[in-house]
Amino acid sequence: MAVTLDDGRLDAVFAALADRTRRDIVARLCEGEATVKELAAPHAMSVQAVSQHIGVLERCGLVSRGRQRQTRPCRLEPQALETAMSWIDESRRIWAERMDRLETHLARLQDGQQR
Repeated sequence: MAVTLDDGRLDAVFAALADRTRRDIVARLCEGEATVKELAAPHAMSVQAVSQHIGVLERCGLVSRGRQRQTRPCRLEPQALETAMSWIDESRRIWAERMDRLETHLARLQDGQQR
């Protein structure tokens, strides 16, 4: 199977979300825009460390930074999450179909043994 641009982006999204701090940042940004300082407040790490986490989220398209006077608020870019959710939903559908077929097959085998 050929690797597409979407595959690379999806890999980057899942890699970014593999880290707890970045998931916390995404969850906070679901509530609305926030500055790096605001995003760093609940974490026992420096603003610079949180800024690096935000950089990872920016590179995969989950977060963008705007400009308001002297601040650069971060905002969630939900379309990147929608791509991941589409992949998860498709995988769930495929596995549900496979499990249904297995259930049907096992029921046929069981019926054959009971006769």
